[in-house]
Amino acid sequence: MDPDSKRVGVTVTDGRGRPIRSGGLGKWLTGVAPSRVRGELAVALVSDRQIRQLNHRYRHTDTPTDVLSFVADAGQEPQRLGDIAIATGVARRQARVMGHSYATELRVLALHGLLHLLGYDHDDPADRGRMARAEARLRRAGGLGEGLIARARDARTPMTRPRPVGAPGGRRGSTARPQKRLRPDQ
Repeated sequence: MDPDSKRVGVTVTDGRGRPIRSGGLGKWLTGVAPSRVRGELAVALVSDRQIRQLNHRYRHTDTPTDVLSFVADAGQEPQRLGDIAIATGVARRQARVMGHSYATELRVLALHGLLHLLGYDHDDPADRGRMARAEARLRRAGGLGEGLIARARDARTPMTRPRPVGAPGGRRGSTARPQKRLRPDQ
């Protein structure tokens, strides 16, 4: 990436890798990305069936999820951050439940996926809330209400323990950070 060009380049595609109009999702994500970030990423808006297949292939969980992040392979394309896959059906349902627009839900999910591409992992005890703080700071800067981590935290009650993703009653809105890149042919 040319150092004089924009710091983060975002391409939004359909499930087959074809660029699509996204209502400003790419521009918004570029605007809220931390200033230190440089590189290119793709956001693929995929069907629930496609995300379920990806979730099964990379996380061994045979259920759809809302967003998956695929970190770019180290040593290849040093300016490549990775890919984010967002399930459109899940995003539409979550938007209805949350009482906001589909476009807003796409932003919530894309931001969460970006943070995973940057190395944050809220499921790792060593994270100690770093990802939650970063998500809160960036979503406020981007004009969003509650993010995925806050939703998961608010959904828990003192009498329950979080269950693993994919387990019956497990957390919704969780994001994987598989180490494989998403390719249009997969």
